[in-house]
Amino acid sequence: MEQTTFTPANYKSDQSVRWCPGCGDHAVLNSLHKAMANIGIAPHMTAVISGIGCSSRLPYYMNTYGFHTIHGRAAAIATGFKVANPQMTVWQISGDGDGLAIGGNHFIHAVRRNVDLNIILFNNKIYGLTKGQYSPTSDRGFVSKSSPYGTTEDPFIPAELVFGARGNFFARSIDVELAVSQEVLAAAALHKGTSVVEMLTNCVIFNNGIHNFITDRETRAERTIHLVHGEKMLFGKEKNKGLVRDGFLLKAVELGKDGYTIDDVLVHDAHTPSNFLHQQLAMMDGHELPLAIGIIRDVKAPTYNDEIDQQVETVRAKKGFDSLRDMILAGETWEVK
Repeated sequence: MEQTTFTPANYKSDQSVRWCPGCGDHAVLNSLHKAMANIGIAPHMTAVISGIGCSSRLPYYMNTYGFHTIHGRAAAIATGFKVANPQMTVWQISGDGDGLAIGGNHFIHAVRRNVDLNIILFNNKIYGLTKGQYSPTSDRGFVSKSSPYGTTEDPFIPAELVFGARGNFFARSIDVELAVSQEVLAAAALHKGTSVVEMLTNCVIFNNGIHNFITDRETRAERTIHLVHGEKMLFGKEKNKGLVRDGFLLKAVELGKDGYTIDDVLVHDAHTPSNFLHQQLAMMDGHELPLAIGIIRDVKAPTYNDEIDQQVETVRAKKGFDSLRDMILAGETWEVK
């Protein structure tokens, strides 16, 4: 009889985890093991596919099917795997360099097609494996081995790419927010279609403290907001601040000040098809408005996999094809001697 309940240990391989001590990837791996146990999809029904980079070592640490592929091509290979094996749950592991530079084209098209993949995008704003070059998410002016005088480029914002590609699921967490990470990873697995979870991680060697503005224990509650579907958008240590509408824009207010009350605070609706507010929430950066973590958008839409399967069955029934050979030999044929 197939086991129906699992523990995190069921998803852990026997391999030693070879990330630097203090690397944020450890926390994401831990959260993924726990999330998988919570949703209860069997290890043999799960595949973890990665590209190249520090984060892309993750399949080695999973007691599931796994594939450590080539630089930037994880989304393409994961798409092929899912279409060929629609019953499997497929996770794609990519870093900000692997996923958004050489793999940027595959990333946006996987999102656009709505392939049933769970993409975890590790964002530490640096190339760690190749020893400290700036990445597509590094801030303008960032000094690195490949930009010794500072970058002269504006970075990609992963959320902006997801929404530009008409994504239906976007969530975000931080390596130090383990409970939120488990929450969004479980939701991503249950979502049908492409789910993108941006994980803000710390590279202790080449970009240590890059997210400190957000992650600092003393100010985190003031600079982040945990969005939960159906709940008021409140934040702050005392939960005395909230997000309200200010024309077409969002505004952070303090309850009891300037006449604002709890009734003015917006309620988060992650399931509304309109992505206007979702995109506004995802683009907040922790400065004037708090950085949004949690499930920002989770909307049902037709998936690439289901549409392809339906198309194949329709054509097969109409044309009478039972095999590729039948299709090739259908209609007019000739023989060359």
